[in-house]
Amino acid sequence: MSVSILEQRRIEAAFAKKLYDVLEDDLGRDEARRLLGKAVIAAARQAGADFAERAGGPTDLLAFADLMKLWQQDDALAIDWLHIAPDQLDFNVTRCRYAESYREMGVEEIGDLLSCNRDGEFCVGYDPRMQMERTQTIMKGSGHCNFRYRLITPDESASHNGATPE
Repeated sequence: MSVSILEQRRIEAAFAKKLYDVLEDDLGRDEARRLLGKAVIAAARQAGADFAERAGGPTDLLAFADLMKLWQQDDALAIDWLHIAPDQLDFNVTRCRYAESYREMGVEEIGDLLSCNRDGEFCVGYDPRMQMERTQTIMKGSGHCNFRYRLITPDESASHNGATPE
């Protein structure tokens, strides 16, 4: 039996919150966030690589856009598609049930680490040429999340990749 990504994130969040609380008690808030973030980044990069390997085809932004339906299951994301091309993908998320779920579960303090933190890092694993830029998220209180993806050259990739800090 397969679960949606939204349900998987809820399950992970329940465990992550318990782990985070222990880390925070022992090491402090900053170190707890750093360690949880580090673990989520490693998992996201590996997940991206696994998706690319299973796809067995091109890892351009058209293929990546097609993957988004997995994150949309259970009406988890409402997406306003702005531009879809092999080398450019722009969209806004106007509703995020991941953020809503984390708030309902009382884990909004680490919600950015559990979900938003993954987005740019997933790309690194999926295709190192991919660059994601995002300047706002629903999780942090904005009205929408603005996702802008580009395929860049290997030289550009070495200088910048991952999510743009908020």
